[in-house]
Amino acid sequence: MSTPLVLIHGLWVHTDAWRPWHRLFTDAGYTTHAPGWTGDAATPAQTREHADALNGVGVAEITHGYARFIATLPSRPIVIGHSFGGLVAQKLLADGLAEAAVAISPAPIKGATKLPWAQIRSALPVLRSSRNKGRTVALSPGQFRYAFGNTLSRAEARELYDAYAIPGPGRPVFELTAAKKDPQSPTEVDLHAARGPLLITGASHDHTVPEVVSRQAFGLYSGSSALTEYHAFAGRGHSLVFDSGWEDVAQYVLRWVSQQVPAGHSDLRP
Repeated sequence: MSTPLVLIHGLWVHTDAWRPWHRLFTDAGYTTHAPGWTGDAATPAQTREHADALNGVGVAEITHGYARFIATLPSRPIVIGHSFGGLVAQKLLADGLAEAAVAISPAPIKGATKLPWAQIRSALPVLRSSRNKGRTVALSPGQFRYAFGNTLSRAEARELYDAYAIPGPGRPVFELTAAKKDPQSPTEVDLHAARGPLLITGASHDHTVPEVVSRQAFGLYSGSSALTEYHAFAGRGHSLVFDSGWEDVAQYVLRWVSQQVPAGHSDLRP
């Protein structure tokens, strides 16, 4: 039986953006899944049309949605998440629901305090109004290019925007900003949990999750006895998992995943 693998998308990007990864990992022998967030529709166009379905959805609801999906699988999967999906992947791993996890330019878990200006600017479309905590927010093409496509041509950034951009719930962003003072923050991860291997990656030109933020997240695990590794992708922005250079990132992740949990591995549930 092949090992299941779950791909978790981030804020403002539909799960359709994982299609090339789905093919790559399936061809490598993994049983690959890419369910959307709670409230996502089947396509980007349908999600845009019914954006209110994401109103009020936060980190806990997103995490619980993936936990429910994982419960339907025959064995614990590998989880790979990008941006907020990377935060969720870390939570699922720490909770014992995954064999291994990869967090690509992950949204900061509680304890990560670095806050570069580029990250603030990327979040301003949400944070400019407290009313956005309970509703969805869509990025303009210009905002998407700054937050995701700053290393891309205008034409490629617009092509990705048209193909994959969706409105996203504002609540997760507000949960990040409140994490330091919230004793029950949904962004908290058990850093000392007995867990499987974890790879965290950063991107040197990322505006939404600057590389220094990803590196600090890795540092928070310094007291863990579980395998935790870090890699930085040079010259890449936040769109690194679905732009024209996606395969370089995916192949690196595939090599790491294959070393930790081979495609034929199966820890069947009782």
